[in-house]
Amino acid sequence: MRRLPLRLPDLPSHAATSRPRAAAVAAAATAVNYNARPLFGLIPGIWPTRRPLGIQQQQRAPFVTALTARAPQNNNSGANTTTTAPSTAAPVPDAGVEEPAGAAAEEPRDPFDPSAFPKLPFRFDTGIALFAKRPPRPFPPPFLSPPSGSFSDPLSTHDRSRDRRAAYVDGQLIQGYTNGDDAVFASDYFICANDGVGAWSTRPRGHAGLWSRLILHFWAVATFEDAVRQGDAYTPDPVGCLQRAYEQTLEATSAPNDWQGTTTAAGAQLHYRRKEGAGSDGGKDETEPLLYVTNVGDSQVMVLRPSTRELVYKSTEQWHWFDCPRQLGTNSPDTPMNCAVMDEVAIREGDVVLAMSDGVIDNLWSHEIVEKACESLERWKAGEGRGRDTARGAVRVDGAMGFVAQEVVEAAKVIAMDPFAESPFMEHAIEEGLASGGGKMDDISVVAALCRRSDP
Repeated sequence: MRRLPLRLPDLPSHAATSRPRAAAVAAAATAVNYNARPLFGLIPGIWPTRRPLGIQQQQRAPFVTALTARAPQNNNSGANTTTTAPSTAAPVPDAGVEEPAGAAAEEPRDPFDPSAFPKLPFRFDTGIALFAKRPPRPFPPPFLSPPSGSFSDPLSTHDRSRDRRAAYVDGQLIQGYTNGDDAVFASDYFICANDGVGAWSTRPRGHAGLWSRLILHFWAVATFEDAVRQGDAYTPDPVGCLQRAYEQTLEATSAPNDWQGTTTAAGAQLHYRRKEGAGSDGGKDETEPLLYVTNVGDSQVMVLRPSTRELVYKSTEQWHWFDCPRQLGTNSPDTPMNCAVMDEVAIREGDVVLAMSDGVIDNLWSHEIVEKACESLERWKAGEGRGRDTARGAVRVDGAMGFVAQEVVEAAKVIAMDPFAESPFMEHAIEEGLASGGGKMDDISVVAALCRRSDP
C-alpha cells in the first residue's frame, strides 16, 4: 500500500534551522515516501524559502494550507488499486477515452483540421510508450461526455461506465493520453509530456492527472490555432501558447468545478529556418529543421542523432529544491511567462526527439537513454519488433518510433522496480544528504519523434 509523506506538526518559521543528525535521517527514511512530489499550498503572501536538509525538507505537508473541505467525487474505479498497468508501444488512452467491452470503440474526433495548418517542409513520425505505477484516476464531472440516452449503454450512475466515456472540455474532446498522473501528446509538428504532481491525490478535490492533461490539451489547441491564424507567416510562440493553456486550465478547474493540482510541462515544436546564404525561393535544399523546446519543471526533451549515437541537446530541469520542481497549477507561484525556458535547437533530418516524464530521467542516465534509443532503432531496421507496429486513437503511431519509445520505457521500468539498482534519483538524493537506494517507481512516459522531410 502506498505510504503517505511523513507529516509533522506545524513549526514556527524559525524552527528546524539545523541539519538533523544521521541517526534521525535514517530513522525517518522508513516513514518517508521519497517518490512523493511536494505540493504547493502557499500561505497568502509568503513564499517558502529553501528548507534545511533532512526530515523537514522531506516533509512537504506543512507547505500545504487547508484546502476546500468538500468531499471528492465518487471516483473509486481503479483510483486506489496498486496494480501496475503494462507498458505498450501503442498509446494507451485513459479510462475516459475507452468504450465498454462489447461496444463499438469510439474514435476520438480530432479538432485539428490538417488542411488548415500551414504546409511545413518537415514533420514528425511519432510513437508513444507508457507505464503507469497505478491505473489513472477517472476524470470527474464536468470533464466527461453527457450520459447516453440509449438503453443499450451502461447506466451513467455506474462508476465504470462513467470511466469509459470520452472526456471533453469546452465541447472539444480532450487531446492526448493520460498515464497515471502523466499526460502525453503527439502530432506531426508538436509533442509534449507533462507530469502531474501525484501528491495531490491525497488532498480533497486534488486531481493531478486532470491538470496535466488539460494543460497539454489547451497547449496543443493554442499552438494549432496560432499557426492557422498566422498562415504562411507563422512564427511559433510556444511560451505564449503555454501561458494561454495555463490560464484556460485555471479557468476550467475553478469554481464551480474546483479541481486542484499542479504539473510540469515539456514540449517540442518542429518548425524550420532558411539556411545561411540560401536564396529567396525557399527551395527544398534551402531550409533546415528548427526545434522549439519549452520546459517548466523536471520533465525533459532530448534530441539524439542515431547516425553518430550523439546527444545533440537536452533540456535542463528546473527546481525550487530537490524533488520539488517548478510546476504550474494550484497555489504555485510559477507561471509559463515567468518560468518557462524556450530553446531554439537546430536539428537534422533523421534526428530523434524524445519528450519524457521524470520517470525516465530519474532512472536512466542520459548516455543510457541515447544508447538504448539508438540501439532500438538499429534493431528495428534489422527487422526486430515489427509485430508491434500499431495505430490507435487520434495519434498516428509510426512503428519504428513506437518501438524506440517502448524500449526506453522498458529500460527505465527495470531500474524503477529494482530496490538495489543505482539510479540518477538515488545519486541526487544522496548528494542532498538523504537516505535513498534503488530506482524510483513512478509513471514512465515517452514520446519519440523522428524528424523527416514532408511528402511533396
